[in-house]
Amino acid sequence: MSELDYNTLWSRICADEQSALKKLFQHQFGPVCQCIYRFVKDQDLARDLAQNVFIRLWEKRNSLQIQSSVPAYLRRMAQNEALAHLRSKKIFSTEEEEIPDQVEDTTPEGQFLDGELSHQIQRAIETLPPRCQIIFKLSRFEERSYKEIADELSLSVKTVENQMGKALKMLRSEMAPYLSDP
Repeated sequence: MSELDYNTLWSRICADEQSALKKLFQHQFGPVCQCIYRFVKDQDLARDLAQNVFIRLWEKRNSLQIQSSVPAYLRRMAQNEALAHLRSKKIFSTEEEEIPDQVEDTTPEGQFLDGELSHQIQRAIETLPPRCQIIFKLSRFEERSYKEIADELSLSVKTVENQMGKALKMLRSEMAPYLSDP
């Protein structure tokens, strides 16, 4: 299907033609499912989330301004749907036990300070923008390579590197008061 055909379909969808949505669904459901599957690794879940994408597209048809191609917009919606699902299931949680302690201090004061530092690290990570946060957690907590992260999130390796640099810079800035010598 050509870009012109997709633009025509989109115009018809905006004019409340359900048959146009059905045709778009028939042509793009498979690619949307594949995009989501790369994130969730579950075929049934990918189908459910793909259906959500098309439902949301229909519900918001009058307020959406598609600047790119319709298939590209659907892919972005699919990625966002998958990432939202993963966030809602706390796949990318920042629980204290995930933050490794380098040296255990058995004194009550040391244990308090370690717990406080872990808490501050968690809070600093949570202040990162969503994409930075996901990339940081995949790299540092799941020990994935930049290439693996880039493949999973459909990004370039350079984008992953830039996002990690941004995340580390922001974390250093947030944690500076806690890491300086007294």
